Amino acid sequence: MKILLDEMYPGALADGLRAVGIQASTVSELKLAGSSDAEVFAAAVERGYAVLTENVGDFTRIAAEHNAAARHHHGLLIALSSRFSRRPHGLEPLIAAIRAVSGERLDERIVYLDSVRPNSGLAIG
Repeated sequence: MKILLDEMYPGALADGLRAVGIQASTVSELKLAGSSDAEVFAAAVERGYAVLTENVGDFTRIAAEHNAAARHHHGLLIALSSRFSRRPHGLEPLIAAIRAVSGERLDERIVYLDSVRPNSGLAIG
């Protein structure tokens, strides 16, 4: 699984995901900072990434448009801000939720992440 983290996520989340064996990049690392949501999604498709975001409205619309046009994408992971925090203490639960779906086929899917009990023992700071 390869995940592109939308702009709202800190680099520490990408580091934490990589520490548990998930390929992760940030929008900034790919030189996409300030790009539109459509541009971020297109770059993710081109580079083989699923997108992680909390921007439900824009990204679900873009993914649905891809699906309706029979265009391929690698998945969309939604982490609702009401369930997950982007602060350092909230990263471990988000990593656990991503790990919980990491074995699933995500292509053409929109997946809303659920809170799970983290058991990784990670210290994210």
